[in-house]
Amino acid sequence: MEKNKELIRSIKFTLFSISAGVIQIGLFTLLNELVNLDYWVSYITSLVASILWNFTINRKVTFKSSNNVKISMLLVFLFYLVFTPVSTILGEIAENNNINEYIVLAVTMVSNFVLEYLYTRFVVYRNSCDTAISKAHDEVVE
Repeated sequence: MEKNKELIRSIKFTLFSISAGVIQIGLFTLLNELVNLDYWVSYITSLVASILWNFTINRKVTFKSSNNVKISMLLVFLFYLVFTPVSTILGEIAENNNINEYIVLAVTMVSNFVLEYLYTRFVVYRNSCDTAISKAHDEVVE
């Protein structure tokens, strides 16, 4: 039963991460192609939008955590405090060496997906998965 729960949780995380990826790619493309901003400005802006979406939906739906939102968000912020500068610098290096910015974006997004799942599951929500009870469930139980 626990294996099935984790499989379902990882599938949900994957699907919501894909939706966050669509947000990130869409906003990155808009800023990069239409507004013609530097790589790092387009990347960080689109990354922040993606993070906010992914954090909100995964906290409620995937991990169903009742953890304090501020603490959970702080932990996610700490992850990105390391990930963002490293990925931005590597992206700038790649772009300066004529590597296509969309290849760089794809590699950083895949790295982010894997690392964020592991960090979120085993650090942020380690002991709080499935602790939030929905209002609908409360009404049925009462």
